[in-house]
Amino acid sequence: MDITCLLRQTSFGVFFSIGVSSVLAKTITVCIAFKASKPGSILVKWISFNVSDYVVLVSSSVQVLICVIWLLVSPPYVEFDHRLYPGKIIIQCNEGSVIAFYSMLGYMGFLAAVSFVLAFMVRTLPDNFNEAKYITFSMLLFCSVWISMIPAYLSTKGKYMVAVEIFAILTSSAGILGCIFLPKIYVLLFEPNLNSRKAILERNK
Repeated sequence: MDITCLLRQTSFGVFFSIGVSSVLAKTITVCIAFKASKPGSILVKWISFNVSDYVVLVSSSVQVLICVIWLLVSPPYVEFDHRLYPGKIIIQCNEGSVIAFYSMLGYMGFLAAVSFVLAFMVRTLPDNFNEAKYITFSMLLFCSVWISMIPAYLSTKGKYMVAVEIFAILTSSAGILGCIFLPKIYVLLFEPNLNSRKAILERNK
């Protein structure tokens, strides 16, 4: 359907950018909270400023703008492929502007790379700030999945191309959620004694 082709890649790009922007906002918040605790830090004034909301809003707005330009200039459309399988007609979505498609993917990769670099720089924070370690692993997995997906995506056609993209979406989503939340779930379920103020104070001594 025409509406399916229009919204398939653009909605994926916008929703994933919101998710990656949220991880980036979390990384920046952790970095500011730790750096601002040092005497004389110029980041103290940013503590009361809600940085995370603005990071998510601005970062996702850029992706929305890219997708809107894509839809206005050269939108995806329904394509009938007679050449892929002789004797069969394959109905598929043509991406329209290849430049816009890879700009959407590239911007999402840029957000993930920035989040990975920031999280890697502050990965040695104390245990009560070890969110940075989990974010580092999640963004490393996210970037690895999508970098390996691109050649596979270009070398396949038809339903196999869609299957490759779905696999990348599910794997990268599971990687982000798993790396960030599984350690927390483990502590809550199996090591509840570590989730206390006393335990945090003892680890910071």
